[in-house]
Amino acid sequence: MKYLDYAVAAAKIRKLTIRALADFGYGHIGGSMSVCDLYGVLYSGVLNIDSKNPNKIDRDWVVMSKGHSGPALYSALAYAGFFPISDLKTLNANATNLPSHCDRLKTCGIDLSTGSLGQGISLGMGAALGNKLQGIDSYTYIILGDGELQEGQIWEGVQFAAHHRLDNVIIFIDNNHKQLDGTIEEVCRQFDLAMKFSAFGWEAIRIDGHNTDSIYEAILQAKENNGPVVIIMDTIKGQGCSFAELVAFNHYMIISQEMSEEACKEIDRRLETQL
Repeated sequence: MKYLDYAVAAAKIRKLTIRALADFGYGHIGGSMSVCDLYGVLYSGVLNIDSKNPNKIDRDWVVMSKGHSGPALYSALAYAGFFPISDLKTLNANATNLPSHCDRLKTCGIDLSTGSLGQGISLGMGAALGNKLQGIDSYTYIILGDGELQEGQIWEGVQFAAHHRLDNVIIFIDNNHKQLDGTIEEVCRQFDLAMKFSAFGWEAIRIDGHNTDSIYEAILQAKENNGPVVIIMDTIKGQGCSFAELVAFNHYMIISQEMSEEACKEIDRRLETQL
C-alpha cells in the first residue's frame, strides 16, 4: 500500500468517529481524534488480521488501554470490515455492541476489554508472552494515554516486558499533553519519556503522531529491534476538529450534527493538502 493511502484511511476513520459521536450526541472526542492516524496505518494493511476470521490464532493483537477512546477503534474495525459501518450509529446506546469502553465480549475485533486506566498494559503483556511461549508469530500493539502513564501498573508492565525480552510488543503513547483534569504539566509532569523507557530497557522512538508516513516507518523500525519498543506519538487532543482542538477542556464534549458535518469538511480540506 502507498503511504498516501494511510492518510486517506485515517481521514475516513476520523469522519466515522466524529459522526458516530454526533449520532449519540456527546462522548470522548479528544482522545479518540488523536489516535485516528495511528488506526489509519494499522488497519490498512500493517496488522495481520482477518475480519472474516477475527480469532485466527496467529493474528496481531490490538489493546486500547485508554479504553475511553474506543469510538476511534470501533470506527477502524468497521472500516476494516469487522462489522457494518451502520452499527456505529448504536455507539453507547442501550444494549449496544459498541459500549463506551472496549469490551471483547461485545465487539467483534476487540481482543481485550479495557477501561480502568493502566490495566491494558498488563493484559497486553500477558497476551504477548502467551503467544511467544506458544511459538505464535504475532505482534501485540498497546495504545496508552500520556496521562495514563501516571499509573504505577504501567511501569510494572514495562519492566515485565524488558525482563522477558518481549520483541513482539510495540507500545504507542498518545502524547497529546492533556488528561481529564488538565494538562499533563499541571497534573503530574512526565519528564523525558524516551529516557524513562530506555532506563527500563526499551527502545524508544519519537514521532509526529499525525504523520501517517512517520507512523508506518516507526513500526517498520520497531520490528527490526530484538526487544520491546515504544513509539511516542506527539499528538493534538481533538485533532481534525477545530471545535475540539481549540477549547481548554475537550476530553468529553456535546457534539451536534452541525458540528460533526463542519468537522468532516475540515478533515477533507486537510487531507487535500496532503494529496
